[in-house]
Amino acid sequence: MGDTVKILTAKQMQAIDRQTTERYGVPSLTLMENAGTRVVEFLVERFSPLERHEIAIFCGAGNNGGDGFVAARLLREKGMRPRVLLMAEPGALRGDAGANYHRLNASGPPEIISEAEAWERTKPSLDSVSLVVDALLGTGLSKPLGGFLLEVVQQINRLSAARVAVDLPSGLAADSGDLIGECVRADASVTFTAPKYAQVFPPACEMVGELRVCDIGTPAEALEGDPALFLRLLSPGDLVWVNMRRKMDSHKGLYGHVLLLAGSFGKAGAAALAAKSALRSGAGLVTVGTPRSALPIVASLGMEWMTEPLPETPAGTLSLRALEDGTLDALVGGKSVLAVGPGLGSNPETQELIRTVINGVTAPLVLDADGLNAFGGRMDELTTDGRVRVLTPHPGEMARLSGHSTAEIQKHRVEVARKFATHYHVHLVLKGARTLIAAPDGQVSVNPTGNPGMATGGTGDCLTGVTAGLLAQFPDRPVSEVLAAAVYLHGLAGDLAARTVGPVGMMAGDLADLIPAARRAVKDHPQLARQ
Repeated sequence: MGDTVKILTAKQMQAIDRQTTERYGVPSLTLMENAGTRVVEFLVERFSPLERHEIAIFCGAGNNGGDGFVAARLLREKGMRPRVLLMAEPGALRGDAGANYHRLNASGPPEIISEAEAWERTKPSLDSVSLVVDALLGTGLSKPLGGFLLEVVQQINRLSAARVAVDLPSGLAADSGDLIGECVRADASVTFTAPKYAQVFPPACEMVGELRVCDIGTPAEALEGDPALFLRLLSPGDLVWVNMRRKMDSHKGLYGHVLLLAGSFGKAGAAALAAKSALRSGAGLVTVGTPRSALPIVASLGMEWMTEPLPETPAGTLSLRALEDGTLDALVGGKSVLAVGPGLGSNPETQELIRTVINGVTAPLVLDADGLNAFGGRMDELTTDGRVRVLTPHPGEMARLSGHSTAEIQKHRVEVARKFATHYHVHLVLKGARTLIAAPDGQVSVNPTGNPGMATGGTGDCLTGVTAGLLAQFPDRPVSEVLAAAVYLHGLAGDLAARTVGPVGMMAGDLADLIPAARRAVKDHPQLARQ
């Protein structure tokens, strides 16, 4: 998949750095030099002309401080005069950090501020600082800041300066999306080789600002082949295939036929949103099978999809009679993808119908909303037998499927999604901030697109449509790639909608209309323009 961006724990990153030196012969001092260089390059790119800034670089005693020393030396070589504040005694410096401290010292010693009294004397002189580089702690923190360093971080946050973190804002725990205490609230973070958990998952990622992931010389091979490195962050490079040019002699039959079982009395809009999104994603044909009483509304909401009336219960939901008279079997036959769930309702007869239909279908299946609820507490009844089964729950639906509480799922999203997908041999799309795509082989992808404006009724129906539409168009691509593209485009369409109408008051229909624009935005992304 594209340009793979792994997400690493602090321990995994340390092991890869060690491997880079021991197996691939890249000296650790070179890695540190490259890290400091990338920081300076970012500062030049984002804050030029640097001459107009008063720059303060806060350095700790570890390797993060060593990166800061390199950056300070390189800025001095460019004619800048950054203040360098070492928040430790020089005697505490070891290894590469110590070596770079001595290299910096040759052009002028840093200010040594190793205890609270010296800090109190220094604080007033920082009011004129306009650009802070935070190289205090990096990825090694596992408990909340306290004492002297807590006061330093609090003061950095009070300054009216732009804040750039080296690797990770000081005060964040690298391996968690939780906030364990006060941290530097960065405007940007320059991290190396790969993002860390805290830079990806909320609420910690909200402290990171703009995230720049930089290569410092780690070979790509060092990030491959280890099954423990199962988590990755999606990027535009993963979607390069989505915009492949279509043949001149194209016809609708080439791009799949999606069948949606969706809608009920009072919930026809869910079916229409899913149908529109499937077509907006590029599917050749879409048919909506819906209860007879809902059909006029579903049909009136769009001219482009076909509809099929199905027998209904007294409550206006799908009836088992759709199986008894053979109508549904005939409708399912020959379809590229079956998507089941949006607006179907929770009628027991309808849920029995869902379970029966799904287990008899060999085509790829997308299961959402009430389709998922039909298997609440009954996941063992969902047969896969090597067939493509895609489940797209939000946390509440996931709780009903898995038996965990919603709170447990939200606290352990990656672990729950991965275990569920591998245990039941399904592809799981766990929706929410940073939607997860977990595959039966244990690989998990994290989607960076989307925004709080998407917390409105119908956006999940749009995702069902996009997912089904792309599966129909690209039957020969790996399912995980198609799902990653669907989730990424869905979130990006939401981002475009938020820019157009604003995040508050945005509706699912706004998102659906912008799915083609999201595909174009991916195609025009600078990362893809080089490919």
